[in-house]
Amino acid sequence: SFSSDEVIRKRLLIDGDGAGDDRRINLLVKSFIKWCNSGSQEEGYFQYQRMLSTLSQCEFSMGKTLLVYDMNLREMENYEKIYKDIENSITAAHEKISECKKQILQAKRIRKNRQEYDALAKVIQHHPDRHETLK
Repeated sequence: SFSSDEVIRKRLLIDGDGAGDDRRINLLVKSFIKWCNSGSQEEGYFQYQRMLSTLSQCEFSMGKTLLVYDMNLREMENYEKIYKDIENSITAAHEKISECKKQILQAKRIRKNRQEYDALAKVIQHHPDRHETLK
């Protein structure tokens, strides 16, 4: 007594991706054998129709699989493009960070120079100007 999970698991293992292709091919072979061994014309025609139906199901399944395959290829290309865009954005961000660091260093240098100028100006203001000194 199999549980339903075990039955499903076994079917998926036998069938691969679960599309039912193996079962359809087995049905096609059985229909072909029955068609070959058919006694009456009516039974032969019925088996012939059954084979055509199974073949069209196989073709439909194959077409669906090809469409999924093509879609997956396009998705991979899309993901590669997104990956490259992200890489370019990261590179641009690193360059911008580097540029900002340079600007910060320059701003610190300018601030330091201004502080030194202010300190020198205060010292100079304590002394009399040249005109006063010459008097």
